[in-house]
Formats: sequence, structure tokens, C-alpha cells
Amino acid sequence: MPKDHIDAKGFIVVLILTVLWGLNYSAIKFSNKGLSPIFTTFIRSVIASFLGVIYCIYIKQPIFHRGIILFHGFITGMLFGLEFVFFYLAVLYTGAARTAVLVYLSPFVVAVGAHMFLKERLNMIKIIGLILAFIGVYLVLSGKPLKHTRYMLIGDIFAIIAAFLWGATTIYIKRYLAASVHPINTFIYQLIFSIPIMFISAWIIEDKWIININFAILGSVFFQSVIVAFMSYLAWFKLIHDYPVAQLSIFTFLTPVFGVLFGIVISKEQITAGLIGGLILVCIGIYLTNSQNIGFLNSKKLIRGRG
Repeated sequence: MPKDHIDAKGFIVVLILTVLWGLNYSAIKFSNKGLSPIFTTFIRSVIASFLGVIYCIYIKQPIFHRGIILFHGFITGMLFGLEFVFFYLAVLYTGAARTAVLVYLSPFVVAVGAHMFLKERLNMIKIIGLILAFIGVYLVLSGKPLKHTRYMLIGDIFAIIAAFLWGATTIYIKRYLAASVHPINTFIYQLIFSIPIMFISAWIIEDKWIININFAILGSVFFQSVIVAFMSYLAWFKLIHDYPVAQLSIFTFLTPVFGVLFGIVISKEQITAGLIGGLILVCIGIYLTNSQNIGFLNSKKLIRGRG
């Protein structure tokens, strides 16, 4: 039965999910040592799609729709695929911690996009949140670590592009799919229709897909595909079915926090004043943007974590 507040159980589950999503950035960084990034995200989508189809059959939910809904599902998958191409390339060129902050520019893209395309007005609190977030992104970009190279800027740009594509995907889903399909179908469309664009991108861009394979690399791919892309997303859908979306969405600011923490501890990335300052401002911006008048997020068919 749906609840009107987040209890201890709900908080523990959402905390675990944000930890997993934050850890995913470092897992991607690690798997890049053995597999090319776009090929990895291709494998991730294939595995998660297979599991998603099995789940659809288990709950007796149609896998595909017909007509215009299927077309919108295809466009959603294309956007999702391009997003993850840039996302995985970003982690290849820049730090996991920096990517974790820059990718979470997406909630602000959604806020602006909802204002432009969904007639969801921006209020002063949201505008302040947007301003803080953009200042935070500037601090991250300007806070260069000692091992900074010109390739890191490329990765930063890719992370920002991924954030805009994530925001565009969210707006597209809200406008064309949220009121028409079950959440698992949105999940399936994103994964299945992303596979061709990921495969083509890997074929064109990457010369060598497999660099080194060992159990640690395979474990990282398993974590990204089964634990994050499949199990954590389904758990998130369950949460937003049982708890108020408005309250849950506020906790998304924990993901970049854990992303930065794991980037420093696991990936041994340097702490810079710009990174910490940017993280703080982006998290405050996410909180302000989501804590006031978030009607355009009040659909259990739209919200998803990103990791």
C-alpha cells in the first residue's frame, strides 16, 4: 500500500541505491582497463535487456506496443543509447568523481526543458538552484588536478553532453510515454533500442574492444549490468510506487556525493577545491530544484536513477 512519507525501510533502500549508483562510476573506470567503454555499455544493455524481457514475461506485461508508442519508444532508446556512449567515454577521459558531478547537471536540464516544453513554470527557488548548479559546474571544470591533461577536458565535455541527453530523454518520456505505458516498458524501450546505436558507435569509434579479461573485469561488468542497470532500477521503480516521488527525488543528490567519495577512495583521484565546491553547489541545486513544485516529476513512470 502506498505511503505518504519515507519510513526507515524506504530510506535504507534509497540510501543503498544511491551508494550503488555512486559506486558505478568507479566500476566503469575500472572496466575501462579491460574493455573499451562503448563496447562495455553495449554489453551492459544486452544483459539488462535480456533480464528485463524475462521480468516482463514474469509479470505478464507486453514487451512492445504498436504504432506511435513503439516509435516513441525507439526515439527514447536512441537518446538513451547516445547518452551512455558519451557517459562511458567521459569516464574514460576524465575522473569518475568529476563525471559523477557533471552528469548530475541533468536535473537542471529537465527543469528548464519542463519549463519550455511541458509548461511547468520555473519559480524563484528553482532558478536559484539552477544558478548554483551552473556555478558548481564551473568550479569543477576550473578545479584542475595535478594530473590534468587536455583529454580530461574532452571527458568533461562528454559528461556534460551526457547530462543534456539524459535530460532530453527524461523530457521525451514525460511528454510521449509516461501516461501511456507501464514503467517496465519504458525501461525495456530504453535498453533494447539503445543496443543498435551502441553497437554502431563501438564499431566505428573503437578499434579494439577487448584489451584484457579477468575475473575482476567480468565482476565489474556484472555489477554494471545486473546489479545497477537491472536490479537497482527495478528497485527504484518499486520505491516510487510505494513512496512519495517528491520526497524520494530529493535524495538523488546523494548519488554524486557517493560518486565523488568512491572516485577518491577507489579510483585514487585527487581532491580539488573546485571538485568539492562544485559538488556542494550541485547538491544544493538538486535539493532546491526538487523540493519545490515538482509536479512534472510526479509520475512513477518517469523517475530513474543514473549510474
